[in-house]
Amino acid sequence: QLPDWPTVRTAYGLHGAAIAAYPMYRGIARLLEMDVLETPDDMSQEIDVLTEHWGQYDFFFVHAKHSDSAGEDGDFNRKVQAIEEVDRQVPRLVNLKPDVIIVTGDHSTPSRLKAHSWHPVPVILWSEYCRADQVAVFGERACMAGGLGPRFPATDLMPLALANARRLIKFGA
Repeated sequence: QLPDWPTVRTAYGLHGAAIAAYPMYRGIARLLEMDVLETPDDMSQEIDVLTEHWGQYDFFFVHAKHSDSAGEDGDFNRKVQAIEEVDRQVPRLVNLKPDVIIVTGDHSTPSRLKAHSWHPVPVILWSEYCRADQVAVFGERACMAGGLGPRFPATDLMPLALANARRLIKFGA
């Protein structure tokens, strides 16, 4: 049975696109009425697809599966390599001059556990309107000391992104 979820357009008034090789995320994107853009299973090529379609959408969801797979396999070094590949693509994304960039995960997958876990997921939310904090590196422990606090509800992320993109008339009451 289909879930009774609002679409991205209904909930936020946005036309979104998903760039994800993994089938589950492509399916969820379709349920949310996002366009699903064809992409190889390679981070650099995913950013190529994003660049090719830049300006056609209000936002992009770009999924990087390899760090999760490496964590589930218990392969710490491969997980580090997958995260470093995402890091190498960030300057390409920044050069497109987006209003907001969010880097996060949908869950934690420590290689030591070889499974999804309950641990907090680090989040970067960047825009020219974000207030600077003292965090200088992106990681689980460092992000807990960041401006978003040690934990916050994931449902707060889209309103924060929209506020930082100057897409809300007024934030809060």
